[in-house]
Amino acid sequence: MTPKHTVLIAEDHALLRAGMRALLASEPDIEVVCEVDTGEDAVRMACALKPSVVLMDLNMPGRGGLHALAEIKRREPQIKLLVITMHKTDEYIQEALRSGASGYLLKESSHEELRIAIRTVLAGKVYLSPDVSARMVSNMIGAGSRPAATSTALDTLTTREREVLKLVAEGLGNKQVAHQLSLSVKTVEKHRSSLMRKLGLRNVAMLASYAFSNGIVTV
Repeated sequence: MTPKHTVLIAEDHALLRAGMRALLASEPDIEVVCEVDTGEDAVRMACALKPSVVLMDLNMPGRGGLHALAEIKRREPQIKLLVITMHKTDEYIQEALRSGASGYLLKESSHEELRIAIRTVLAGKVYLSPDVSARMVSNMIGAGSRPAATSTALDTLTTREREVLKLVAEGLGNKQVAHQLSLSVKTVEKHRSSLMRKLGLRNVAMLASYAFSNGIVTV
């Protein structure tokens, strides 16, 4: 029997937790193993159970979801973190990605989009709600031009690094990028490390966000 993907739901509203649990109960290969309603409990249970993915609200009692995201990612970096929130401001989006989220889903999203988002992050890719992606692109267009610091950072990338950035942001893993660009996996890993160093980013979600914001990948 194929092992199930396990899910921890961190949400302080009981009705929302029940709705997500009921939806996921219909997925034969997904099992909800725990529900919590505080950031502290999210960290504690994520470290104890090591679920495949944590569905994380940002507004919870105690230290909240952003702190929990960063702490889970620090302690258990293999766990996928999918934010489910009402907040669509740049500050929340950027901080969630910086804290290690692999996806950012708005609570107004449909049940089908929740399924897609979970499947996407479980596959090792990044998921952003269409409204979030559109906001990032709109901000880029509205700015007219990139800030000098961003432009300088982008201009330091080599042609190969830009190619790697685009493919990583589109959700390809190291082996897939290596195959597409006819490189070794080790070389791709070096390019990714160089990208993160030059751009001051820490994970794939932040690379994807940067690529969207700067027009390297479009929605």
